[in-house]
Order: sequence, then C-alpha cells, then structure tokens
Amino acid sequence: MADAADTDPDPASLCADFLSFSARDTASSWLVAPDLAIPLHAHLSRFVPHLLRAGQGAGLREQQREELGVQLLLLAPLEWLLLGEEPSAAFAALKEANRVSALCGHVFRVGEPTYSCRECAADPTCVLCMSCFLKSEHKEHRYRMTTSGGGGFCDCGDSEAWKQGAACSEHKQDQDQDQDQDPVQSLDPDLVFRAFGVFRAILRYAVDMLTWDREDSVPAGLEPPEKSDSFYCMLFNDEVHTYEQVIYTLQKAVNCDQKEAVSFATAVDREGRTSVRFGDFQFCEQAKSVIVRNTGRQSKPLKVLVMHSSVVAHQVFALKSLTWLSQVISHSDGLRRVLCTVALESRSGSGETLVDQLMLNDSKMWKGARSIYHQLLMNSLLMDPQYKKVFAVHFAKNYERLQSDYVKDDHDREFSITDLSVQIFTVPSLARMLMVDQDLMAVIIRTFLNLLRHRDLQGRFQFDRYTAQQAFKFGRVQSLIGDLKYVLMTRPTVWSDELRLKFMDGFSCFLELLRCMQGMDAVVRQVGQHIEMEPEWEAAFTLQMKLTPITSMIQDWIRTDEQVVMETYRCCLIALTHSLSGLADGEQPISLSLAGHMVETFRYQVSQEKVSIHLPLCRLLAGLHVLLSRTEVASRFPEQLPLGELSPPLLIELPLRCLVLCAQVHAGMWRRNGFSLINQIYYYHNVKCRVEMFDKDLIMLQVGASMMNPNHFLMIVLSRFELFHIFSTDSRKRFRDSNKDVLQQNNTLIEEMLHLIIMITGERFTPGVGQVEPEDELRREVMHQLCVRPMAHSELVKALNDNGNKETGLERVIDSVASFRKPGVSGRGLYELKPEWSKHFNLYFHHYSRADQSKAEEAQRKIRTQASGPGTSGGSGGSGTNGSTGWTESMLQRVLHLIAMALIEEKQQLESNGEEELTFNYSLKIQRPGSCGSLLSLLETLHHSPHLELHKDMIGWILTMVSHIRTLRLRSEEESVCVTAAVTTDHTLREREAAERRRKAEMARLRREKVMAQISAMQKHFIRENRELFCESRESAPCGEEQKCSSEDSVGAPVCVGPARAGLVSASPVTCILCQEEQEVRSHNRVMVLAAFVQRSTVLSQNRQSSSGLSQSRDVLFMNPALSLGIHTASCGHTMHATCWQRYFEAVHQKEQRRQQRLRGNTSFNVEKGEFLCPLCECLSNSVIPLLPPASTPATSVEQNLDTWVSATTLQLQLLRHKWSSGQGAEHAVTLGAEPAVTQGTETAETRGAETAETRGAETPVPEGFNQDFVPEPLPSPLSQMMSLFSLAVYKVALKTNPNETDPRLCPVSWSTCAFTIQATERLLWDDDKPLFGSLPCRQEECLSALCRFTSHCWTVAPPTTAQQHFSRLFSVFSASHDAPCLLDLDMFHLLVYCALSHCTVQALDQTGRSSSDSAHLNLLHLVTVAHLVQVLLTLTEKEDGTMEQDGAGAEEHLLLELYTVLQSHMGSALPAVASGWHLWRRVKAALLPFLRCCAMFFHYMNSTTPPAALLLSDGDQWAALCSYLSIPSNILLLYSHHHHHLDSLIHSWCSDPRVLQRLSESRSGPGSVLVQFPRESNSLVDLPEDYSDLINRASTFTCPRLSMDQARAPTLCLVCGTLLCSQSYCCQTVVDGDDLGACTYHALTCGEGAGLFFRVRECQVLFVAGKTRGCFYPPPYLDDYGETDQGLKRGNPLRLCSGRYLKIQRLWRQHALAEVIAHAQEANQTLAAIDWQHL
Repeated sequence: MADAADTDPDPASLCADFLSFSARDTASSWLVAPDLAIPLHAHLSRFVPHLLRAGQGAGLREQQREELGVQLLLLAPLEWLLLGEEPSAAFAALKEANRVSALCGHVFRVGEPTYSCRECAADPTCVLCMSCFLKSEHKEHRYRMTTSGGGGFCDCGDSEAWKQGAACSEHKQDQDQDQDQDPVQSLDPDLVFRAFGVFRAILRYAVDMLTWDREDSVPAGLEPPEKSDSFYCMLFNDEVHTYEQVIYTLQKAVNCDQKEAVSFATAVDREGRTSVRFGDFQFCEQAKSVIVRNTGRQSKPLKVLVMHSSVVAHQVFALKSLTWLSQVISHSDGLRRVLCTVALESRSGSGETLVDQLMLNDSKMWKGARSIYHQLLMNSLLMDPQYKKVFAVHFAKNYERLQSDYVKDDHDREFSITDLSVQIFTVPSLARMLMVDQDLMAVIIRTFLNLLRHRDLQGRFQFDRYTAQQAFKFGRVQSLIGDLKYVLMTRPTVWSDELRLKFMDGFSCFLELLRCMQGMDAVVRQVGQHIEMEPEWEAAFTLQMKLTPITSMIQDWIRTDEQVVMETYRCCLIALTHSLSGLADGEQPISLSLAGHMVETFRYQVSQEKVSIHLPLCRLLAGLHVLLSRTEVASRFPEQLPLGELSPPLLIELPLRCLVLCAQVHAGMWRRNGFSLINQIYYYHNVKCRVEMFDKDLIMLQVGASMMNPNHFLMIVLSRFELFHIFSTDSRKRFRDSNKDVLQQNNTLIEEMLHLIIMITGERFTPGVGQVEPEDELRREVMHQLCVRPMAHSELVKALNDNGNKETGLERVIDSVASFRKPGVSGRGLYELKPEWSKHFNLYFHHYSRADQSKAEEAQRKIRTQASGPGTSGGSGGSGTNGSTGWTESMLQRVLHLIAMALIEEKQQLESNGEEELTFNYSLKIQRPGSCGSLLSLLETLHHSPHLELHKDMIGWILTMVSHIRTLRLRSEEESVCVTAAVTTDHTLREREAAERRRKAEMARLRREKVMAQISAMQKHFIRENRELFCESRESAPCGEEQKCSSEDSVGAPVCVGPARAGLVSASPVTCILCQEEQEVRSHNRVMVLAAFVQRSTVLSQNRQSSSGLSQSRDVLFMNPALSLGIHTASCGHTMHATCWQRYFEAVHQKEQRRQQRLRGNTSFNVEKGEFLCPLCECLSNSVIPLLPPASTPATSVEQNLDTWVSATTLQLQLLRHKWSSGQGAEHAVTLGAEPAVTQGTETAETRGAETAETRGAETPVPEGFNQDFVPEPLPSPLSQMMSLFSLAVYKVALKTNPNETDPRLCPVSWSTCAFTIQATERLLWDDDKPLFGSLPCRQEECLSALCRFTSHCWTVAPPTTAQQHFSRLFSVFSASHDAPCLLDLDMFHLLVYCALSHCTVQALDQTGRSSSDSAHLNLLHLVTVAHLVQVLLTLTEKEDGTMEQDGAGAEEHLLLELYTVLQSHMGSALPAVASGWHLWRRVKAALLPFLRCCAMFFHYMNSTTPPAALLLSDGDQWAALCSYLSIPSNILLLYSHHHHHLDSLIHSWCSDPRVLQRLSESRSGPGSVLVQFPRESNSLVDLPEDYSDLINRASTFTCPRLSMDQARAPTLCLVCGTLLCSQSYCCQTVVDGDDLGACTYHALTCGEGAGLFFRVRECQVLFVAGKTRGCFYPPPYLDDYGETDQGLKRGNPLRLCSGRYLKIQRLWRQHALAEVIAHAQEANQTLAAIDWQHL
C-alpha cells in the first residue's frame, strides 16, 4: 500500500483555499461568463482532484473534511449562482412558496412497509407508504402488506392507480387545484434563466463523467493543472463471485488482513466498486493482474480497472452533483420542471438527450452510479406528469437496446434501468399511448423472440442442450414477460381503431411466439432400454408458467370488443391450421367401423410416435372459442367467422394425444422415460399451469365433441387410446390371449378413457361452456377442495387458480360454502365445508388428482355414514380385478356414474321443458334389448349380485331414477302407483340391508365376548399356577399401608426439614429404556442414570451485562443475588443402566467417527462435547445424572436449638481449622492453593483458626464423638464413577474449561446447578400460576429429585477436607468476620443450599450415632431466613402503596418495626422511614415468598417428603402452609425475637460492613443501580407492537452500526433485550476464538450465554440459536385474520400479534428448552443442519 501521506492533499494549501475562497464572488464571476461550462470546468479541474483523493479506507475525519470541502468550495458557488442570494434562506423561501404536490412521491427505503388495497388498487403494483395508508380510506378495506425492495415510490394522489380513494386526507386537498398550470411560471424569470444554465452545465458534466470510457485521462477542459502519477486500482462488483472468493483474492493481491478484505468486499457489494490500492500505475497494475488471474480460472474474472485519480475524483463528484440536483428540485416543482426540460434536450451533434445517453450506458456503470441517477430520474421525470409521458416515449424507443444490454449484464434487475418499466407500463394511459404510438406490445414480444434464438429446424424453441450461459440468459429474458404483463394488466373499456390495429400487431407477434412453443420438447416412448440422460424440461414449463397469466390477460382484452374477438379468432385459426397442415402428411388413412358406424381417420399411436405436451396454439383457440360463445358473437355474426374451415377431428387431435399420453404414463407404459416425463405430467395438471394447459385441452375436446357425431368422436377416442381392437373383438378372447401386464395396462387405459368421457360430458362450470358465472366456477372449485379435507386459507388459495391481477371475490365465495374454525395456541385456522354443500360433491371432479380423489371419497363416505345416508358412488377399488373377465370395480363405478349423469340430464330436461321439447331420451335407450339383454336388465341383475356390495346403493339409485323418469314421461295415475311401489320396494331393500348390518354387528359382539372369556380363563389359570406370589403381595400390602398410616398419624402435618420430617417408605422401581430391565434404585444394585442436559443460563439474570465479564477462575462459592449467570439442568426423564448408556454412547461416538469428514455437518448434537440424543425421545443431552435412593426417616435424631447448634458448629470448625493450620491437611491446602480466587477466604479462615488455637491452646474441648480423622465409607465404585462424570460435566459447562478432578470448585458448581434449577422452576410455576407441587411434568419431577439427591452426596467425589473448608467459608457469613461477601452480594437460597450440602462433611465426623443433620438443616434454614429478612429490609425502597391499611396492628407488624428500628440504628439515614408496619409486613411477605417456595422444593426433593394438600393448589394463601412445611413459625419475626441475643450481634456485623453502606448509597444515587430488589421480577421477552407494520417501519430506518450510511439488509430484533442487529452480513461479523460469528450468534453469546431468540423482521421469522453452530426457525407470533403465519410476507395479509403464541415462545425460553427445540427441528429437517448458523 502507498504511504498515507501520498494520498492526502497538502493541508496548508487546502486551508489557504478555504480562507481565501468566496462562494458569492465566484458565483458572480460565473454569472457574467458567456459559457458557464468553461469557468465551471476550470474551477472543478482545480479543486476536485485535491478534495476527493482520500480513497478507500479513509477515516471518519477525512470523510468529514471531504464533505465540508465539497460543500464550501464546489456546491456553495453553484447554489449562490442559482439562487442569487444566501442559499439557506432562498431554499426556505422556495419551499414555502411551492405548491404542495398532489402526488406523494415518497421513495421507499429497502425493507419499508408498503400497502396495496385489494379492493381499490388498479393492479397489485399500486402501493401506498405507511403515512398515506393510515390517512386513507383503504385501511378499512382488505389490503395487502409487503416490504419494498427499495426504489419505488408511493402512488398516493395518482388517480389512475386507484379505482376509488386515490388520495389520502393530506394529498386530497390538492386534487382540486389546477394540475395543468406550468409551475415554472410561478418562479422569478431570472431564477429560471440561471436554473437552465446551472442545470445544463452540471447535468452535462455529470453525464459526461459517468459515461467516460477512458481510465487514464479526463475530458477536455477538466485536465488538472499538474498531472500526477497517482492511480487507483478499482475493483468492480459482479453477481458471479462469492464474498469468500473476493476476500481470499484481495488478501493475496493487496496484502491486507481478513478484516480489511471484508471491508473491501462489503464496500464493493454496497457501492458497486471500490479502490483496493492507491499508488503509481505499475503498483496498481500488479494488484490488478493478481486479482484477474485468481478469479478467472473457473469463471469470468472480476472486473478491475487501473484508473487515474483525477478520473475517479471527477466521477465521485459527478455522483455528488446528481444527489445535489435531487435535493435542489425537492424545494420547488418549477425547478423540477426546468431540470426535466434540460434532461430531455437533444445535444448538438447527436439526436440523443442526456437521459438517452445515461440509459444507453446504464450497463457500463457501477451499482452506486446507477442507483443515484435512477433516483434522480424518479425524483424529476417520473414525478412530473407532463415529462413522464415524454420520458416513457424515450424509454420505449430504446427498449430493445436496453433489454439487450440488461441480458448481457450480470447485475440484478433492481440495479438496471429496465426496472423502471414498472413505473411506466403500469400506468394505463401511458401503456395505451405507448401501444398505439410505439407499438409497445409488438416491440416487447419481438425483443423476446430476438433474444431467444436457440431453435430447432422447425423453428421451435430448443432448451435441451442449454449451456450455463444460455440458461443464465434465459433467466434474464423472462423479465420481458413481466413487462408485457404490466402493459396488459388493465384492459381497455373503449377501443379505438389505432388501438385495435396495434393490438392485432402485437397479437400476431404473440402467435409467432406460440408457434415457437407449439410441439417443443416432444418425447418418444422408450422401449427395451431406460433413457440414459434425463432431458431438460424445466425451461419449457418455466416459460409456460410465465406466459399463463399473459394468455389469460390477452383473452380478457379480446373479450371487451366483438370486432377484436372475430379478428383474433380468425388469425389464431389460420396459425393453427398452418401448424396442423403437416399433421396427417405421410400417415396412412384408415377407416374405423364399430357397431354399424364408420369414421375416416389416419393411423397414429401415442405409444410409438412423437408427442408433445406443449400445445399453446390449440389451447389459445379453445379459449377464443369459449369467448365466441360467451360474447354470443358466433350466433350473431356467423357469416364473419370462418366456422366452415374448422375440421373437428383435427381440432381434437393434439389435445387428445396429450391426454392419452397422461393416461399411458399412469398405466406405467412410459416408465423407461424417467422422471422428466412424470414431472411434466404433474405440472400439466398442476394449478400453476392447468388453466392454459389441461383445462383448455378439455375445452377443445368438448368443442370437437359438440361439432361431431358422438359415435365418430368415441371411435376416434378409442383409436387414440389404442383400445379400439379391444371393443371391436370378442372380449373373452382378448382376455385369454393377453398377458398380465398388458391386461393391467388396458384396464387402466379403459378407466382413464371413461374418466375423460365423464369430464367431457360433465364439466360445464366454465363461463362460455355452461350457463354459469365466474363466481359459480370459483364456488365449485372451493367446495371440491374442501371436500378433500378442511383447509387453511393459504392452502385453499394455493389450490385455486392464481389471479392476483384483479379482485375475484374469493373471500365472499369461501364464506358462502365454508365455516371458519379459529386456531389455538398452535396450528392454523381451518375452513370446513358447510354440510348443505356436500350434496354437490362430484367424485370425478376434473381438478382432482388421484390422491385427492381417494381422500375426498373417504371423507364424504364418513360424513354420509354419520348422517346414516347411503353412499353416493360406492368404492373406487381400482385394484379389484375379476380374473375371468378382466373388468375392474373402478370401471364399473365410472360406467354407473356416466349412466347416472345421463339420467339426471334427462330428468332436468323433462322438468324444465316437458316431453314435447325433450331431445334426450337415454332412459328409453337403456331399455332396448341387445345381444346380452337390455342395459336396464343387466343393472337389475347386478343389483342382486353378492360381490358388488359396494355398488348396490348406486345401482339401486339408478333403477329408482329410471322409474321416476318413466313416471314423468307417462304422467298418469297408474304409473304413479308404480313409482310408489318402486319406492316402497327400495325402502324394503334398505330395511333388508339394515337388518343385515345388525346381524353382522351381533356376530361381531359375540366374537368379542368369546375372546374376552378366553382371556379371563387364561388369567385365572395364571393366578392358580402362581398362587404363592399373590399371597405374598396381599400380605405385604397391608403392612405398608399400616406403616404409612402410622407415620402420618404420628407426624401430623407433613414437614420436609428438621427432626420431625418423614421420608418415603419405599421407592417405585424404574425401567431401563435400553434393555427394558426393571429394578429398584438401591446402592448395591446396578447404577441407573437419567439423561440430562446442562447449560449456562441468563434467564433469571437481573444484570445481564455482568455475565459476560465472568472469568474461568472466578469464585463460585458465593452467588450474587443478580443471578447474572446460572447453570441449569434439564432432563427428558428417561432412565438407563449406566453400563447400557455407556455402550450406547460409545456406539454413537464410533458412528460419528466413521462418518466421512465432508459429511460431518452441523448435526443436532456434538459427540466431541459429550452430547447425544436420548435413545427413546431423541431429546438433546450432554450428561447423565446418577439415581440415588430416596432419603428415609431418621431412626434417631437430635434436636438442637439455634444457639446450641451454632456454638457446637463453631467449636467443630475451630478444631478443623487448627488441624488444617497444623499441617495435617497440607495436601488439601496445596490443592486449594492452586486456585487463588477460591482459596483466598479459606486461607484467611485457616489463619484465624490457627490464631484461635494458639490463644486457647489445649484448653479447647473436643466434643463427644467428634473424630477429626474419620474417613467416611466411600460409595460403590460404579456409582462413584457416574457421580464424578456428572460433576465434571457440570464443571466443564459452568467454567468453560477442561475437566479437572482436583479443582476444589467441583462440588460448588454441582450445588449451583441444583439451586439455580430449583429457582428457575419456581419462577416458571409462579408465572404460570400453577401450584408448587403436583403440577410439574414427570420429566421435571424426576430431574429435580435426581438432582437434589445427587448433590446431597456429591461431596463424596472430592476429598472431605475440600467440602469442609467450603463449609467453613460459607459459615463465616454468620460470624463477625468480613471475609465473605457482604450481605447484599449474596443470594440466600444458594447460600442455604451450599451450607446444607457441605455441612454433611462436618456431620460425618460425628461418631456418636445420633443424627443431627436434620437439626442442622433446620437451624441453617432459620439462620439464612433471618439473613434474607435483613437483606430484604435493607433493600426496600420508598414506595407508595395504594392499599388501604387494616385496622389494628398484629404481632408481626410490631416485631417487624422493632427489627427495622434496629437496622435503622445501625444504618442511619441509609434506610428510609416507614410509616406503616402493616404495609411493610405485606411487602416483606411478598419478598420472602419466592425464597420459602424454593426452600420447600429443595428439602422436598432431597428428603423425599410428602407435600401438604395446600401446596397442591394454586389458589389461596400459601404462606401458612409453606411455614408449616418448613418448620418455620407463621410469624417469621419470631425467629429473630426468640434468638435476638445471638442474632443482634450478627445483624450488627452485617450492617457494619462498609460494603453494605456503599451498595445502598450507590443505589440511592442514581438510576444506574445494580442493587437487587426483592422479590426479583421475572424476566420476560420484549414487548412487540400489535401491528406488524409498526415493527417493519422501525426496522426500515435501522442502519448498520458499523456502516452508518448503509441500511441493514436483514435487521433482526433480539427478543430478550430488544437490541436491533445487522444480521447475516459480513460487515457485522466478529471473530471469537478464530471463528467468524454473525451479529446474532455473537449477541447470543453475550446476552444469553449462547442461547438466543431473535425476530427477523423483514422475513417475519423467529430464529432460535444455541451455540455457534446450531439453530432453527420457529413460527412467528404474528398471525393474519385466518390464523396463519406469513413467513417472508408471501401472501401479504395484515398481521397482528397473537399474545398466546408469543407467550408460548416466552415459556420455551423460560423453560430453557431452546436447545431441545433446535435439536428436534434439525432431526426432523436435515436441511437445517446445512445452514451456516454461525454467520447469522
């Protein structure tokens, strides 16, 4: 890199320029110049190269100096010249005098919310900004919300964009003003004259510089006074190379570090180009060669230019000048009009305007330059209605050149000038004008055809051998179809002759396009050998899907004018005739005869010849034929239509081939053609294509069938289905001679042919085919979709034809046929079909797939069975085949359906027209005798056939209908009687069938009774054989009950702590989920373990910032009440043998090791960290908790009061300290010394103990039975190993360090996870308003029980001296020592748990045989409770309480006030005065309640006691029940009053600690206090706005925190702390332990210790993160009116916050379940593991 001094201009010269320069004088000199460009260019050539030379990497100070210099030396003279006075005042005057525009014109930022009214918008591209939307009438309508990609502007005030409500309340007042008045006339003429000169000079300068194509020199007149050898190596952006490739290349080319390379890559991506090196030409050329060489090996190299510094400087100022022009014209519409005039002036020497010059060079510019001049065009030409038309003409004239340049370019369309087509072509008046004047429709289609030149010999598109470059080109060419869609979006209401002429020109071009598609991608059936390579098929269907809405729009245009209908029909028929002219050439003509009928056709077999699924010309003609019927043109003007030229057999030929192809594929005849053909058939029927493919083919067959002899039509259909020989020969011979596969294929083809005939004759719900309206067609579609299953609104819309260009009344139709069922906390709202619409169900609905047909039939059968009605159409068992005749039940079902359709048709004609006008007499035909009898007699025979049980209802209905039609025909009394008899017969048949069903049900009941009797006999036999076992169980059961009752009677109310507690009599056995062996948890049995997951947590943190500063060597023996960092343990509750688990984990580990390195993605678990999935439920785990037997009721227990126990414990600790100081515990002292932060307090205690022993000497009495040298008996080795394993797992997670068995912190971290897990569970129960006991799931109960029992014995995994020294330090809190943290820096529940669990090591030295641990636990509870009471009183703040004070004062209030007075005497003014003892007592009770609840849970699970009934309920006052359960007086102040002589000195020592006074003074001094108040508030997720658009609007203004001028592309909200982050961006990545972490992942480490919840605002998506490499997406809490989420805003429905779903997310967070949810999500969806979560 060049020296920094070389890049900076001389500061002295710049200072001199600033001091001596006068913008006013300079402007005055320019004003008298005959040609402004000459002095202006001279001025720019002098200052621009010096001011704009900082280059890439300039600091903030240099950038500010550049901006200041540009404003004072370059822009200020221009402003003085333009305005003739002081610029700020003049601009303010112009703004005030300017008329408020009737158009809003607000330009959207990236990600800003936009709104489109579904009812009033002219098309979906018409949008409003949030401000205008809230002030408009459309907010009460059905609207669509999306996020802008940037660049568009608000359409408020544009009357063509809205059917009604064109303007909001702010812009509505300007609609009545004269919009045709020239705004220039309101300006001062001198100002207008100067504006023309300034704008012309600046705009020409900017255009010349931006289109300048020389890198080593500037245009004439701009040469710097001194030419220097300073160059920039400019790197340009492209869409081919990735970020990683660019970063790697830059590191090698310019010798920069990764951070600097990332900065370069980010700048290139944001601005389109950046300077990566500055120096002389050779220096920059060297970097260029390296970049080109490294990036050009596998693809096109990166574009790199070595540009002279003066060229770069002038181009930078050109962009600044265009931005300045945008700012200037924003003050005045008159100045905008002047700029538009200048921009569209023709330059001398060429006919091009400045705008033309910019547009034609658009593809040569970089991204930043394009964005700025596009913005200027939008602020000027597109905001002026008059010049918008002129600009549209220029745009249309250059359209073909612009699109050609765009296709060759590689930038996204949003950075291309062609993207402005949406601003022009969507305006109906402009689109119509351009179509007439510039032949726009034809130009677009011709340009499309010219850009797609890859054709075969017949002129059809050929996509089969597309190269990657051609495929890329095809993807970009598709944008022209979007432009054509914009032009045709609004159909005309009035046609002119010119419009008809130009439309027909465009239609002719469209027919040429369809000719290129007709017959493309033809396929031939593979026989014998499977196809070697799948042919390309996606490109053709992509083109078809893009053209589907275009075809529909063209037909909508045609429908509005009868003359256009006839002309287009004639042209299309000619084009199709020309295409079909060679169809029969070379084919052998044949005559088909069957049943006395004969038809002429030609030989063709789909299974042997070429066939194509792409027939757009045929389908367009089918659509136009429907328009002839719909507009009644054919009946009114038959002489003007070439109807005589129609050949029905040719019209149906190609669609029939296509449908036969589908049938043969279904029959399995095309298996060897691979998946490409299957995919084509799928999309042929798919909703995305079927409107202009399958539906039109069906219509064309209906047209042909209506114009042909029905028998001839059926014979041709049989011939094309290759079934003619089957129906023309003896069927028995046919089945005898055919093999099984051919027979199955023929059966399927017959079924498909019958289905096709059903559709041709029955599908008339299309306007123009049947006498229906579009709403009737839509209603029938919705009804049949809901017959399959209840659907969500999004599913229903997706299953319907997409018509987003106009309002179809979908919601109104849905509401008429369906009822809405609202969703719960999970799931979606569903629409269910109303019962009265089920009668319209048609099993052979033409849009049903085979799966849908089966589901719909099953669903309808269930509904009708529940309603006790007969089935409509029997079963569809297509697989049921009769081996002797070859017929299938599906065939019979379709035949019966056809007969029923014919009878219904005849009945309807009889009822509406009468017998005289009847033209359909099918009921008579089926009675005619044939070779096998009449069809009616055959049906009567089948009705009594036993093997057609499923079809009996259908056949009976047909027979009844025949009788009913006969009655209608005869209309006589006698026939009426016959009909009644027939009905009676039918009723008798139904009774007989019902009796048969009852008989079968009775037989089934008797079978069940027989089986139950057999089972009962087997049970009795087993009991007799094992009588001794049952006797033992009966004898042992009463004993247990007696023990339980006696214990309850003796104890009375249950107590969980103290000598009066009672443990469980026995424990229930547990089962290993791996080997299924059942056993009780005993010390001598095989070790059982519980799968567990240990994680760091900040869920309860009251000071989240302090958790990030905790070091690995921190003291873990004392927990701060802020709970900044906790260790949480969860479990799925599944138990295993330790040996079984070890074998399972080893197998998982070996499996992961065997997996290839390239396949080791970010799986849901990491075996290197000890993680695994539970073998049963696949819940994430990283350790196992060993199960210990429950505690039992002590046989003998010593009761000691508080004073006695404190004295005894103090004496025991003095003896132990004397022992440690005398060297007997030297080994352990060395171990403790390895961790200075931990042992500091211990060494002080030892020293103090030594001094005490020296003063007392041998006079210190040793308590009876106290053996300091006693070593407890160790636990069994397998159990001890598993306890050590879990302790090390907790240690590793808690301290983020490698396991160390000798670290004295091993036990405290285990105690910590027990205490924190209980606190987290208690808060969860409190927030959910659930009882303390009995409401937890079994998995949490098992986890807490196992955890508490483990921690009560975990001291055995460390030397006893270590735990004794921990207790010594902990007990120092209750002495006069200040070695421990001050009272306000202690969490009392953690202190209680640590003391209770570490005291066991001291208690073990008592060999008297009398257990005093229960008394010790009770006394510790009393001590810690008093300490917490003092802590609460010290931290109380002055708080107004509006509750009325009760009359009188109780003992609690008096004692509390006495204690508070004692504290005030020690603390003085640090404590506020208290007026009411009752209010104080209420606040103290509320503050102590969480602590007591946690204590109850701890002793309950550790001692295995039964909770009282009051704590099994969530209502009522729990205070008395808690106190009783904890052996604490309900008046908790009695703990102090009974022992005040001992506690007074202790309280004095606590209060006299200077740290207490310091904490209190800090908390009173300001709002930044870290003093924890009690009760601690439960943390919750941040509040989200009710309206999702508010959140989007907030995020749209968010800029990248590291690149302040750049808008964040993926703004993401932390739901825990509310911080907005720039996610998924290189600019905000942070390196942690050598890994690049994205903003979200890094924030999760600091905010949630790796666990994070984020809301991706623009995607409307919740993101869960756990660690660096794991994450998943979760449904957001925002729902639309249909109860559905809309991730990515694909549907655009308004979204509202669902509090229930947000509370569910919050509950997952509070439950510490994020890691579990992520693991399950990644196991269910393997694609999630491939996402690079660490970069989010």
